[in-house]
Amino acid sequence: MGSLFRSEAMCLAQLFLQSGTAYECLSALGEKGLAQFRDLNQNVSAFQRKFVGEVKRCEELERVLAYLVQEIKRADIPLPDGDTSPPAPPFKQVLEMQEQLQKLEVELREVTKNKEKLRKNLLELIEYTHMLRVTKSFVKRNLEFEPSYEEFPSLEKDALLDYNCMQRLGAKLGFVSGLIHQAKVEAFEKMLWRVCKGYTIVTHAELDECLEDPETGDVTKWYVFLISFWGDQIGQKVKKICDCYHCHVYPYPSTVEERKEVHEGLNTRIQDLYTVLHKTEDYLRQVLSKAAESVCTRVVQVQKMKAIYHTLNMCSFDVTNKCLIAEVWCPEADLHHLRQALVEGSRESGVTIPSFMNTIPTTETPPTLIRTNKFTEGFQNIVDAYGVGSYREVNPALYTIITFPFLFAVMFGDFGHGFLMFLFALLLVLNENHPRLRHSQDEIMKMFFDGRYVILLMGLFSVYTGLIYNDCFSKSVNLFGSGWNVSAMFRSTQDDTNTSVHWDDNDIKANAFLQLDPDTPDVFQGAYPFGIDPIWNLATNRLSFLNSFKMKMSVIFGVTHMTFGVVLGIFNHLHFKKKFNIYLVCLPELLFMLSIFGYLIFMIVYKWLTYSAANSKLAPSILIEFINMFLSPGGGAASGLYQGQSHVQRFLLVVAAVSVPVLFLGKPLYLLWLHNGGRLFGMHKSGYTLVRKDSEEDVCLLGSQNVEEGISHLEGEGRKEEEEFNFGELFMAQAIHAIEYCLGCISNTASYLRLWALSLAHAQLSEVLWAMIMRVGLRVDKTYGVLLLIPLVAFFAVLTVFILLVMEGLSAFLHAIRLHWVEFQNKFYIGAGTKFTPFSFKLLSSQCNKDDMA
Repeated sequence: MGSLFRSEAMCLAQLFLQSGTAYECLSALGEKGLAQFRDLNQNVSAFQRKFVGEVKRCEELERVLAYLVQEIKRADIPLPDGDTSPPAPPFKQVLEMQEQLQKLEVELREVTKNKEKLRKNLLELIEYTHMLRVTKSFVKRNLEFEPSYEEFPSLEKDALLDYNCMQRLGAKLGFVSGLIHQAKVEAFEKMLWRVCKGYTIVTHAELDECLEDPETGDVTKWYVFLISFWGDQIGQKVKKICDCYHCHVYPYPSTVEERKEVHEGLNTRIQDLYTVLHKTEDYLRQVLSKAAESVCTRVVQVQKMKAIYHTLNMCSFDVTNKCLIAEVWCPEADLHHLRQALVEGSRESGVTIPSFMNTIPTTETPPTLIRTNKFTEGFQNIVDAYGVGSYREVNPALYTIITFPFLFAVMFGDFGHGFLMFLFALLLVLNENHPRLRHSQDEIMKMFFDGRYVILLMGLFSVYTGLIYNDCFSKSVNLFGSGWNVSAMFRSTQDDTNTSVHWDDNDIKANAFLQLDPDTPDVFQGAYPFGIDPIWNLATNRLSFLNSFKMKMSVIFGVTHMTFGVVLGIFNHLHFKKKFNIYLVCLPELLFMLSIFGYLIFMIVYKWLTYSAANSKLAPSILIEFINMFLSPGGGAASGLYQGQSHVQRFLLVVAAVSVPVLFLGKPLYLLWLHNGGRLFGMHKSGYTLVRKDSEEDVCLLGSQNVEEGISHLEGEGRKEEEEFNFGELFMAQAIHAIEYCLGCISNTASYLRLWALSLAHAQLSEVLWAMIMRVGLRVDKTYGVLLLIPLVAFFAVLTVFILLVMEGLSAFLHAIRLHWVEFQNKFYIGAGTKFTPFSFKLLSSQCNKDDMA
């Protein structure tokens, strides 16, 4: 929990890795995830680094493994599902593994190529068989209408026949047959007619079954065609047109005997191809099944090996080129684990000289490390979305665990809706180890799963606030009995002894609405034990009462939340040894906030405790009193809340007015005095440094000692160049901060009224949904009421889930995020750090069956 309050202390360490043990040492470090490596070769391109050849080798192995995974998926062989994380392969086994994978790839490609060739030949033979079967019917049909060549006049009898006619009659009749896609038939016929000028006869018919295309593998509808032509020139044109339309052309037998012989040969070859293809597929499946047993392990090992070489490229060599030097950021608490990992790596490599490390001083800002678990991770992600915390500053996530679901529940308060949300999150929590949930590819479901504990607390707090509001699906629940007694307001007409204002029979008959008087004896018997009295759900002034209650509650929560943020800034200044910020920044901010808005909360609570039903008519308006505090600080004493109110208000206004110039000028003037302090006190001081990397407001004193406590200044060695003191720039930064804070106190307090607004909107929307759907079904008579109520309940449940739970829940979630980011965290949280990203194999994907591998 200490790490969650503030990021862990980091140190810069220098690793000296022997050339023979560097691979094993980084493998041990990657398994533990202890250190973040710094790139010492930033000026060297990626193609000129030492281990670029090994990285290319790993990329080649990744390509081979991706091909294996693709072939295994194509064969429908299940990949083993497991979260096992094998270690990186030893350096000596890398070449052996590469040789085995390459040999397996060559074998698979050859077998797959042969299989595809056999499959293509089989499909072509099947097409050829169908073509012969269909064209056989063409020939039988055409023989019935075949013209006799004797009808043509002979050359001897007709001397007037020209040479062209003689050449045409003597030409050889040719045939072209094949298959064509269904969509190309019409265009194919038109092209043949236009190019061949009608000297062709085209016959086609549709196949009864769909066939697989040998080229693409798509199952489509085919047409069988038979083209008859005269002459070689026309035949060449027909063949070119068939090629243009990607027709599958097959030889056409000229005689019946030849057709029969070809058909028998095709059947024999098809049977042989089926046998060979089945044996090839069985052998291929055996090879892939054996490869599938270790392919996931190989994928993870290659990923780890590639990550090791990428990290080694970030190291530099010493002058002898025998030792690698690396610089890492490491948590101080894990230094002994880091040394142990180096010892383990050196022992595995079997070298005599082990690798070692030592810490080095630095002035650079370390990365931010905040350790989380599955419960706190969701809340930390909400904070990190605003900005990663600066090094060692207070982490808001510790308090966000409570404040975020609570502010959400204030806006979403409904017992029924909160309980449904709690059940949904509880279901995710109980099944959090289910592989389908952990590795879901659905972004919305993954978002819900990652924030399951946030949703769980949001639902739980909504149940609590729903009980406070006494609101369950827009209806109140009477658990303890109402504290109001209606019968005490009624008296009969014969009772004239009581002088109090009571109801009689005439009042009941004449008035549609009557008001309960809490000052009447026995009417108000005490406050409801928990939450709001259920009788308010029946009152006509319920909305006015709840608005007043929720508006005051929102102001109280808002001012308390912002004041707590200012107080957390004190812990930052104490940790960074900047006590002047406490007196010159935090204290004026607190005085300004509490003297105005803290006094407003005091008036609200004082009015609740002081005034009762007996003197409620004398109670002044808090809003009027608060406005008069600024317009007429010394007036209005006769109608004030308490004696001496005007003196207290004048004092608070003076405190608020004095805190503003202190907030404007205190810090710049103090730092100016401190900058010239050496000449004033006769002491030699270098002054201070304005550090602008994290924030313009951060001021750190030079040296390793605290100058405010009077300790002598020590010159730091190895310090980077520091920015000179600039009073004007510092004054402008502080003035902007002061103006932003003073105006933000007003706007941020008003911003917390969204708690009231969204709570009112959610309650009213829930009430409208009940009135328009459920009330209609409940008012129907007994005959048809049950039949109508079932679909109405289903419709009400659907609208409740999608509108009141999803849409309203998302709206309250976004408003709660805004209240934390803008109104709370800007009081103390800078969020200008960099996240600690260690060299860890856990960040690598161990799932080899994802789409990116295929």
